[in-house]
Amino acid sequence: MSVVRLRQAAKESVSGLPRAFWWLWTSTLVNRLGGFVATFLAMYLTVERGYSATFAGLVGALHGLGGVVSAVVAGVLTDRLGRRPTLLVSQLSTAVTVAVLGFVQNPVAIAVVACLVGMTSNASRPAVQAMMADIVAPEDRIRAFALNYWAINLGFAFSAMAAGLIAQHGYLTLFLSDAAMTLLCAVIVFVKLPESRPERNADGPAADAPEIGLGTVLRDRRYMAVVALSYLLTMIFTQGFVALPVAMGEDGLSSSDYGLAIATNGVLIVAVQIPVTRFIEHRAPAPLLVASALLTGCGFGLTAFAGSVGMYALAVTVWTLGEIINSPTQMGLVARLSPTHGRGRYQGMLVLSWSLASLTGPLLGGTVIDHFGADTLWAGTAVVGAVAAAGYAALGRRLRARPVEAVDEVKGGAAVVRDADTVG
Repeated sequence: MSVVRLRQAAKESVSGLPRAFWWLWTSTLVNRLGGFVATFLAMYLTVERGYSATFAGLVGALHGLGGVVSAVVAGVLTDRLGRRPTLLVSQLSTAVTVAVLGFVQNPVAIAVVACLVGMTSNASRPAVQAMMADIVAPEDRIRAFALNYWAINLGFAFSAMAAGLIAQHGYLTLFLSDAAMTLLCAVIVFVKLPESRPERNADGPAADAPEIGLGTVLRDRRYMAVVALSYLLTMIFTQGFVALPVAMGEDGLSSSDYGLAIATNGVLIVAVQIPVTRFIEHRAPAPLLVASALLTGCGFGLTAFAGSVGMYALAVTVWTLGEIINSPTQMGLVARLSPTHGRGRYQGMLVLSWSLASLTGPLLGGTVIDHFGADTLWAGTAVVGAVAAAGYAALGRRLRARPVEAVDEVKGGAAVVRDADTVG
């Protein structure tokens, strides 16, 4: 491809999105650039504080439990208070709790504050995703979610490298730097992002729409199917950061070898997320989600045959392609299935699936390895990937049989009902 065509492709990938989206994207990037604590928390507890691996695992679980609790609560607040207030409260409270975590030394206090950090940091997710669905046109949402996911991974890649250097000056510096970046993120939201929550118009077509509660979300079978399938796939993805290093260690490979293998994940996402999204953004989501589930399951299944860094990196490459396809496609589908005035609650339920998977996935993976061996775990992930693919195929059939009808807000507060949108 020529330089001119590359420039044209890059321009098309970022053009047409509103200014508010780019400020939201910038806040996401800044937030992830400062995401030091979650990455190095276990090492901080074991190396710096001298606690056991068991205690570090307990603290990590409590951090995840905080995220489980906040996912639903933040979703409700996103709809009731608004996207902007929820974001500001989440980011300000995260900055405070992260800074406090750097000072506390009592093990009980560390566990409690870590749970609060998980709760406050996870609370921003439903608000970010709901705001993105509010401000981006339906036809551009998959591209917008892909760009946001790209920012998350770009920020994570840089923060992981920077955190090691910062930690050399003391872990307290690491915690305070994280808090400062989160505070900067809150400043960006406060200064540059207006509230995007659509208001109900008493004279508009959506005026008589029923109130959206958590019960509405739970009774939405198609949406809850997406949530359940998201949980299954996230359970698989968590094994790449918990079970994979354990398995590589059992093969006699070092932590540096694991770092090289898992770096493939971040490098691929940063390198090919945008061009892949250009290829998939206008295609039906169900077949793409089927393909992503099969790639994810096959990629982790290949790990059973790996014995060298190169083979492990190949397995990581395969499941990363599944991740690249899944994330923007699923987020776009979620935005289509979410009622306009219930986006916060719907997004909160999706975030809940991620948090639950992050909490249960490592526990399940470790148990399977201890009792049945790593190869059994990798075979199991391949089976779960196939089950998820079958689930997405069934969901696609249901969506084709009953297309989505969505209500979108337009400027001035008037609501318009779009034509039925076949998403299968």
